[in-house]
Amino acid sequence: MNRILALDTTTEFGSLALADGGQVVVEVLLHSNEGFSRILFDHLRGLLERTGWELEDIGCFAAAAGPGSFTGVRVGLAAVKGLAEALGKRVVAVSNLEAVAWFGGAALRAAVVDARRGQIYGAVYNAGLKIVSPEVVMPLPAWLATLPEGDLEFVCQDSAWFCPALVGTRFEHAAVCEAPRALAGAIARIAAARLDAGLSQNPAEIDANYVRRSDAELFWRQ
Repeated sequence: MNRILALDTTTEFGSLALADGGQVVVEVLLHSNEGFSRILFDHLRGLLERTGWELEDIGCFAAAAGPGSFTGVRVGLAAVKGLAEALGKRVVAVSNLEAVAWFGGAALRAAVVDARRGQIYGAVYNAGLKIVSPEVVMPLPAWLATLPEGDLEFVCQDSAWFCPALVGTRFEHAAVCEAPRALAGAIARIAAARLDAGLSQNPAEIDANYVRRSDAELFWRQ
């Protein structure tokens, strides 16, 4: 089956999408300041009812693996792992940064997400969504200093804060593309390509992509 359920619960703005044959059938944006653990499956049930799909119709489950909220990342991955395990289906874990980069149109795409605390999550991908510069978490000026020379398109979800931050840097006049808050559709499309390429995984094989260590780990090391 080529039907895919994709979800993103890594920030307060989550999303769900159903795709068939690499084409998104429906995508919904979710919002919760208190996380998605209590409401995710109600929204999923409603989405399936709208489309007339059954869980058994889905051949692959995909989730945003981070970076993002530690709890949010775990909620999404646990959901797809549990569903795939119960139904004997395959899974795909997709980096949020890769999903953001999917919306770009240039040969080199610098995906950037606000990581709070004066930092960003960032990475550079090529048009095939292969990593060119690794995923990192650091202050934006420090990250910009590491980026390659040449034409570079930035892809972010909120240009209102990002564009002013480029003023006075060598990227002041760089192209900036704004990705939507809902990433589940892009995650579904990326998952479809991986499924076709034989790159899906067993549920137990996928893991979180935190990039930044948790507060508990940082405090323990201190």
